[in-house]
Amino acid sequence: MARTLALTIVLFALTAPVAMAAEGHDGGEGWMGETNDKMVTNFGFFLIAFFPLFILVMSLIQWQLEKRKDASKDAAKARRARSHERLGY
Repeated sequence: MARTLALTIVLFALTAPVAMAAEGHDGGEGWMGETNDKMVTNFGFFLIAFFPLFILVMSLIQWQLEKRKDASKDAAKARRARSHERLGY
C-alpha cells in the first residue's frame, strides 16, 4: 500500500509540470473549429451507431474464425482415425 502511494505521488510529481505547461491555443477550439449543438449531437449519433456495428463485425469475424478452427480440428480427428489405412512413410 505504501509503495503504491509513493509511486502515485512520484508519478503525479513528474507529470504535473508537463500538464501545467501545456497551454491551450486557438481559444480552446479543436480541430473542427468551434463546436455547436448540431456537431455534438451528430457525433453522439455516430457513437450510437458505431459501437453496435463494431460489435457485430467483430462477432462475425470471431464466428468465422471459430468455424475454421472447428473444421481444422475435425479434419485432424478424421486423419487420426484413418491413420491405420495409410501406407508408406
